[in-house]
Amino acid sequence: MSVSDAIPFSTLIRTASHEQHTEAENASFMSEMLGGRLGVEAYARYTEQLWFVYRALEEPAEALAGDPVAGPFIRPGLFRLPSLERDLTHMYGGEGWRGSAAPLPATAAYAARVAELAREWPGGYLAHHYTRYLGDLSGGQIIRGTAEKTWGFARKGDGVRFYVFEEIGNPAAFKREYRALLDAVPADDLEKQRIVDECKHAFALNTAVFHELGDHFRVSA
Repeated sequence: MSVSDAIPFSTLIRTASHEQHTEAENASFMSEMLGGRLGVEAYARYTEQLWFVYRALEEPAEALAGDPVAGPFIRPGLFRLPSLERDLTHMYGGEGWRGSAAPLPATAAYAARVAELAREWPGGYLAHHYTRYLGDLSGGQIIRGTAEKTWGFARKGDGVRFYVFEEIGNPAAFKREYRALLDAVPADDLEKQRIVDECKHAFALNTAVFHELGDHFRVSA
């Protein structure tokens, strides 16, 4: 019996990346932001960084729709770019952010890795798809609640629309379906382990963005 026969892939990928996931969640920038100790400028800059990452995730999605590994996960109802752009336009008071938005070095590396995998390795792309979208549907809702309470955004309105999945009526059922798709991924044990390793890398790339944001936004002593 192989490892994949004994442990569902969705369980394997979740448990194997738990340490990296926890490290990302506990990064000082995220802790300070969720604690309401940073201004809305930090939240806006974080949202801006997400725009670069999701552009790398979603622009090649159509080309991956027919891929046997990544294709089943390509769902337009998940796409976040339009919501991110609406949030940024709201926070910056117009479309001017498009000309001034700049990725931090860690963000540029993160987006470049996603774009590379979209071109060259759909299994690796899936690792990033999993870490981002399931995270948005889960812990992302905590960020939305904090943003609404701390900076006065309307509930599920402009400024937090990134976290509002209007086309997913039942997030819990969707996540169950997503995990079932993971369990059915047509990949052998070696390939699954490579995907797990890339998932760990995805969390590390995300943590690096948090660290750089933390360097820019520190709580005054």
